[in-house]
Amino acid sequence: MIEEHQSGKRLDSVLTGASGLSRSHIQKLLHDGYIEKVVKAGAHQLVKRASARVLEGEEYLVNIPPTEPLKLEPENISLDILFEDDDLIVLNKPAGIVVHPSHGHDRGTLVHGLLHHCPDLPGINGIERPGIVHRLDKDTSGSLVVAKTERAHRGLSELFASHELDRQYLAWCRGAPRWSEQRIEQPIGRHPQHRQRMAVRMNGKEAITDASVEHFYGPFSQLRLTLHTGRTHQIRVHLSHERLPILGDPIYARNYHPGNNIPQPTRDAIISLKRQALHAELLAFKHPVSGEHLSFRAPLPADLIRLSDALKENYA
Repeated sequence: MIEEHQSGKRLDSVLTGASGLSRSHIQKLLHDGYIEKVVKAGAHQLVKRASARVLEGEEYLVNIPPTEPLKLEPENISLDILFEDDDLIVLNKPAGIVVHPSHGHDRGTLVHGLLHHCPDLPGINGIERPGIVHRLDKDTSGSLVVAKTERAHRGLSELFASHELDRQYLAWCRGAPRWSEQRIEQPIGRHPQHRQRMAVRMNGKEAITDASVEHFYGPFSQLRLTLHTGRTHQIRVHLSHERLPILGDPIYARNYHPGNNIPQPTRDAIISLKRQALHAELLAFKHPVSGEHLSFRAPLPADLIRLSDALKENYA
């Protein structure tokens, strides 16, 4: 029943707070016809408009349908777990693994491994699957948080929506910026000609990245990036726009091949890269259930350690 302090608020917002389900789950239930308004004893009226305003004294009935079965087979994939409790898992994702199944990636994803690790994982948003609330590109390594419960999924989704997390990345780039710190505010949208790429577009979505230089290495630099939004390929697009393409990036680095003027150890480390030199090092946030402040640093993988050591050795 709607109370006085809830009167005038959006239906989806009120039901989210009252049910413990995520807002997206409530909106899906509304869209699919599972939420009813009690108009009189024994009579219910179907409600579908999430933005409808509620009034004090109204009653709503939320029907929860059976969880949709997941059509994926669990796979015994090694997981580098940085933290785990009853509500969430924080992983150090290796480069080369896709987070979630998609066209062309129906096996060997992180989700397949999570299903093997947590065979009794409950449904998230009405679907029997791990609670992926954010992703890393296939060839980006580093820290990733996954919800194990509906309450954790809801809390994490709210944190990401309000950008109340600290997400810091390390990138090794070609070029040396003239600045030591810079806020990059450039909207990002789909590339007009190449649909698999993103680009800075004036009609794109807001994208904000804070960049700071950690080391200058001659014609290269190591940057620390803090995300304030989460657009597809955001860091890669922003740095390419700044003329600082990430080493090894097959899409935004224009097939760079180091010349003979680059010391051999550095050349070898760059040529041996099989992916962009981008690593989600730091992930810090408030636990969505306990409220405890959590902070995790994903250690560098071997290919980025080799690159970093070569740059330090040749450009110290």
